[in-house]
Amino acid sequence: MAKQLVRCHWAAGDDAAMRAYHDTEWGVPVHDDTRLFEFLVLEGAQAGLSWSTVLNKREAYRRAFCGFDIARVARLRDAALEKLLLDPAIIRNRLKVYSARNNARAALRVIAEFGSLDAYFWSFVDGAAVRNRWRSRGEVPARTPLSDTLSRDLQKRGFNFVGSTIIYSHMQATGMVNDHLTRCFRHGQV
Repeated sequence: MAKQLVRCHWAAGDDAAMRAYHDTEWGVPVHDDTRLFEFLVLEGAQAGLSWSTVLNKREAYRRAFCGFDIARVARLRDAALEKLLLDPAIIRNRLKVYSARNNARAALRVIAEFGSLDAYFWSFVDGAAVRNRWRSRGEVPARTPLSDTLSRDLQKRGFNFVGSTIIYSHMQATGMVNDHLTRCFRHGQV
């Protein structure tokens, strides 16, 4: 009999998309500005919802927001955003849809100052992922002092939908922190 892979609790069910995301993306360090921006938009869209909901709408978000090209999203006009609010393939929350453009504009200012989103985000962890050693899901925090600091800085720079819990999720997704449980097969891989 083949040995079952042990995964983090949230990816251990029957949802193939969640398993694939867990097994190939979650916690892998991201250093590409477009992907960092994508996760920022998607994590903001998730607020109050499940990650599974957002993950299943990811391709629609990529189409809606120009492949997460930061400069193109920053140039979206109100009419284009209003049209997106009619698209059932994405989460049709006005504040979340408009925040994508707002955050793209803020991201361009960060890029002008730091050279890249990559340089900005990763400066908060001195360029190296924080490797946690959680043994149970109850140990994994929803936010940390580090996510509080990053969240406050993002807000000061004009970003929205960047509360500490959202930002901690962003840090987990983009590999700034490794929160795979120690018994998860991915813990040592990322």
